[in-house]
Amino acid sequence: MNAIALSRLSGPARLALGLMLAACLAPCQAADDSGSGAGTGLPPGTLAVVNGVPIAQTQLDDALRVARQADTPQMRQFFTQELIVREVLRQSAEKDGYDRRPEVVQAANTAKASAEAELYLRDNLRLDPITDAQVKARYDEVVSMMGKEEYKVRIISVADDRTARTVLEKLRAGVSFDELVRMYSVASSKEGGGEMPWITFRVPVVEGKSQGVPVAVAEAVSHLEVGAVTQEPVVVDNLRVIVRLDAKRATQVPAFDDVKDDIRRQLHIVALNKARADVVGNLMQAATIRQ
Repeated sequence: MNAIALSRLSGPARLALGLMLAACLAPCQAADDSGSGAGTGLPPGTLAVVNGVPIAQTQLDDALRVARQADTPQMRQFFTQELIVREVLRQSAEKDGYDRRPEVVQAANTAKASAEAELYLRDNLRLDPITDAQVKARYDEVVSMMGKEEYKVRIISVADDRTARTVLEKLRAGVSFDELVRMYSVASSKEGGGEMPWITFRVPVVEGKSQGVPVAVAEAVSHLEVGAVTQEPVVVDNLRVIVRLDAKRATQVPAFDDVKDDIRRQLHIVALNKARADVVGNLMQAATIRQ
């Protein structure tokens, strides 16, 4: 595997590769030379057999899927060796009684409970297909809430009034917005310099029709000139938000055909979450729970 391919691996995959090279370089090289078991008479659907214990081909398919790696011969060879190493370690650990360690038993029970719950939900959720009419209705609803203009803003979110005052004082003293974002913001947008996606909403702003933008933020943005910053922090829940308007333009309404698939996926997720909540809610009501 070359350096570029290695750099694309996830953390767990790189760790597994390091383990493979450090712990069993010679056995793995031997497996490479043998063509990963090709033509060795393994049972159908079997990837390898380690000390008489088969490793199913489906485990390799699952490993590639979870790691989100391209299905290439190199990746298959790498993950084949990872699975073999893991099986060798598992057998050695069980030989020494690690399977009876409390933390291992707890981990197994947790994984089992999680798998049972997910399978139960999958088999008991009842979802109606998302219709074309629903998709179109949602599109029309979103478009109806768009304003004439859309705004590009950046924010600094802080936890209290004192920090907000400090940020505003430094802004007035000439410290750059970018620097203050890095120094003070607690928002997830911090890594992107506080930049937010383009937003649009009707003015005057109405609760529930601000396209997911907090009403107080939308109102503040609608009164800003390009390049200006809010003179006072905007209170959003327990945060204090300082907003800068970087640009504005006429709203660009996407064509229905360009976004219908995204809308369908969003509606499916909403329906899935609602169905899940209904099943869980009914079960919780019927359960006897003491805390």
